[in-house]
Amino acid sequence: MAKYFRSVAAFFMAAALFLLSGPAAYCLSDAFKDNVYDRGSMKPVDSVLKVKVGDPAPDFTLRSLSGELVSLSDYRGKKNVMLSFIPAAWTPVCSDQWPGYNIVKDIFDSNDAVLLGISVDNIPTLYSWTNQMGQLWFPVLSDFYPHGEVASRFGILRSEGIAERAVFIIDKQGIIRYIHVKDINQRPPLEVLVRELEKLQQPPAGGLK
Repeated sequence: MAKYFRSVAAFFMAAALFLLSGPAAYCLSDAFKDNVYDRGSMKPVDSVLKVKVGDPAPDFTLRSLSGELVSLSDYRGKKNVMLSFIPAAWTPVCSDQWPGYNIVKDIFDSNDAVLLGISVDNIPTLYSWTNQMGQLWFPVLSDFYPHGEVASRFGILRSEGIAERAVFIIDKQGIIRYIHVKDINQRPPLEVLVRELEKLQQPPAGGLK
């Protein structure tokens, strides 16, 4: 019960910061002011999913900014995993989405979950971009070469070669428990992700959400 109340308290603190700070609140460096490229509104979804809730998540191995190779299967039987795919570095929504997850790290910890951030950008670009955010607690992985191969396996590679803004929550058995691919122009709702992380303590349920 104490664990539950800690999670709830952490969520409401995160939500309050999110609502009071405005859309660019998590851009921790002034460097973003003149360097973020605004592509304008894009087609909400431009891909066809190849997986669904209840499917085994496609395994992959990608290089992190530290140079380490990270595989999804590394966490099998050990941790729940949330994959956060973003379209591109140095773009508006992406530049505050990932720093925003710093304020809910306790919720990941309390649900025995890790977060992996994935982009089709190359490592030098991701290194420069994430340096402007401050310290991110989760690994950032490059899906640059072969270009967008992992995004393609999940069915979220758009026709122009960038990924959808997508979230996949995967349990310790490697089964997809939640998918969010809605509108590339909008940040996935924090309260929904928190709720779905909490559900990882429950048996899997079928059906795409």
